Amino acid sequence: MFDWLVNLSAIFVFDILNLEKGSHLGEALHFFIYDTIKIFILLITIIYIVTLLRSYFPIEKAREYISGKNKIVGHFLAAIFGVITPFCSCSAIPLFLGFLQARIPLGVTFSYLISAPLSDAVVIALLFSLFGWKIALLYVGIGILIAIVAGLIIGSMNLDKEVLIEVKPIDAQYQEEKESFSYKLKEAWINTDDIFRKIYLYVIIGVGIGAFIHGYIPADFITKYAGGNAWYAPIVGVIMGIPMYSNAAGILPLVEVLTQKGMLLGTALSFMMAVVALSLPEAMILKRVLSIKLISIFFGIVGGAILLTGYLFNAIL
Repeated sequence: MFDWLVNLSAIFVFDILNLEKGSHLGEALHFFIYDTIKIFILLITIIYIVTLLRSYFPIEKAREYISGKNKIVGHFLAAIFGVITPFCSCSAIPLFLGFLQARIPLGVTFSYLISAPLSDAVVIALLFSLFGWKIALLYVGIGILIAIVAGLIIGSMNLDKEVLIEVKPIDAQYQEEKESFSYKLKEAWINTDDIFRKIYLYVIIGVGIGAFIHGYIPADFITKYAGGNAWYAPIVGVIMGIPMYSNAAGILPLVEVLTQKGMLLGTALSFMMAVVALSLPEAMILKRVLSIKLISIFFGIVGGAILLTGYLFNAIL
């Protein structure tokens, strides 16, 4: 989808700036330029489309359905929707914001935010090719389960007041049918501009941190402290994974290398899940949208589930 942007970034960094391919600075800068622009494009596009569409569709009815008696259905649908959207943790935030603005229940929005970066069609294909269909299905199933359970827990804690962006009443969001299309376009842009201005700096800082780690932290450093079958290996893997930033497809080749160097598969997968679902750049962006308390609860619940996943994989494989 963004191959053209990857190529443009590579031309600028390696041809125009003449930085060496494979160098720490070159790879970090290439990653920073590409990912920052990609997230900006996704932010503006998705927020604008969601804002425009909600002036035509009965979001209140969808919200009432999702908030209905069978809460698990809403969380399950959000988790499945996450699987079919090819977004990393930061790229999933624009749609997460759209859900919040549409007043979709908070727990359901988190089910999507957790599920989206963990697995998509590319990840499933890569897992199948690297580790076989059993591992691929088990990983995806556990990823969906984590998203549903974590969303249910967060949704039951009455944390809506911890959302820092303004969520206007539904009635104020709807435009009368007599209003022109051009008016709706203008209102959608005003809303998009308002949200973008509030979070763009956090995107730059977050991706910058991820880019530095991406370019300067070698795989050997990770296996040195999280390799082998020590009981604490999954814990170290998760702690080391959180500061990093990548999508699941990007980190899977590293997972293959780590397992070849002696890291147990469960530890390697828990490391990968921490990288893609609990990245520090993601926390930096969410800091402008959610309170520290809610971010901490989100990281704590998902981090604990990822640890259990690591131990489970190590025990049964």
